[in-house]
This record gives sequence, C-alpha cells and structure tokens, in this order.
Amino acid sequence: METIIALLRGINVGGHNKLPMRDLAALLAEMGLVNVQTYIQSGNVVLQTERTNLPELAQEISAAIGKRHGFRPQVMLLRLVDLQTAVTHNPFPAAQANHKTLHFYFLESVPATPDLAALEALKTDTEQFQLIDKVFYLHVPDGMGRSKLAAKVEKALGVATTARNWRTVSKMLAMGTAVASNEGE
Repeated sequence: METIIALLRGINVGGHNKLPMRDLAALLAEMGLVNVQTYIQSGNVVLQTERTNLPELAQEISAAIGKRHGFRPQVMLLRLVDLQTAVTHNPFPAAQANHKTLHFYFLESVPATPDLAALEALKTDTEQFQLIDKVFYLHVPDGMGRSKLAAKVEKALGVATTARNWRTVSKMLAMGTAVASNEGE
C-alpha cells in the first residue's frame, strides 16, 4: 500500500461546491481506497491504495464526486514522499513560524515556460517566491489577500495549481506519516 495525499481544489469555498468531508471519505472508501482521513473542510485527504497510475485515479475520484455531487473538482494526488520532498525543499523555513504567510502551490506538472518575470514584477518588497520542480513556494508576510502576485501564479506558470498554507501542509505530512507507519505494524 502506498500513502497518498489528495488535494481537491475549489470545494466548500464561499458556499459553492459543497462536499462534507465525511461524504468524501465514504465515497473514497467505496472506491476501494483505504485508511481514508480528511483534514478540515477544504479537500485535504490522506489515503492508501495499491493503484500506481495516480493521474488516472485522480480523474476517477473527480468523476465519482461529479456523479454523486454534481461538480467535478480538480484532484491532485501526491505520494507521501513527494510531500516530504516539498517540505524538505522549502526555501523559506523561517516563514514557518507564521503559517498564514507561507504557501505551497502544488502543480499538475512541471511548467514548460513559466513567466517568472511577470511574477517578479508584481511582488512587493516583502514577498518572496521560488519554483522548484512541481511546487511553487510563496512567502507573503503582508498576507495572501493583499498580494497581487498570489492571484496571478497559475496564469504565470501555465499549469493547474492548488495552494495550501504551511499549517495544512505540515498537518498533511504528519497525518500521512502516521498512516504510513501504522501500515508497517
């Protein structure tokens, strides 16, 4: 069994695309996924599977949600090791002290021609960002809501993204690690 982190985009935001986490967990279990655990109401899931084709599994999860709930969210699946690598490569470790200022954008694929110059032109003096493989790291000390850069990340990178703050990333890593270690018992 491999431990997988599922990140669903755009659910339970502003009263749209409502999907209770207990319903999501039940649906995933019905699909044969095991040890399903959710974190907060914004589509963060730890699960285990023997499936190896993650893009195919992501599409199946989205389709199953669509069939049952009437909308198809983007679903990104990361292996636990991929999340561990993203955390290890965080270029802004000092920002971890304030979870609301550090964000990880997980990318569907490595951008072929990212327009980092456009993002550089938008950033304030306090903002920092770095693209490493399939993760875009953003430190916004003045807050996400005030950042002009944050709203343009996906367009500038040219690939689908879903973002999580440091608290969520660290919690998902802890949950995934716990599930994986319980599997060995």
